[in-house]
Amino acid sequence: MPLSVLIVDDSPLMRRFVERVLRMSGLELAECREATDGLDALAKIRESVPDIVLTDINMPTMDGESLIRCIAEDGDLRSIPVIVISTDRTEFRKSRLMELGAKGYVAKPFNPEILRAQLERVLGSLIDV
Repeated sequence: MPLSVLIVDDSPLMRRFVERVLRMSGLELAECREATDGLDALAKIRESVPDIVLTDINMPTMDGESLIRCIAEDGDLRSIPVIVISTDRTEFRKSRLMELGAKGYVAKPFNPEILRAQLERVLGSLIDV
């Protein structure tokens, strides 16, 4: 099944890089949208609910932690899995985000196989392997 993905990062270069990695990994993408921060992401999620959200943590206006909390607290959105992609490698931060509702965590810089493995683990049967 083709996936709908929302990539949330304040860096345009990182958003393009993540999309390129997704396409090169062989995932079938129906749609790959981008958001610049958590508020932008919430607006785009409400326009069209993605199969998964890939988000950075440190962003202006609304950070990734607040985005994860908003998704988890919204009954209409809480079923959307979120994978964090961040330069923060601390176990404390990773544990905190997982407690808030993140389903996976990938530390930057990362190789495509790690992101693909997280997507397969989180999305399971939605991915055509």
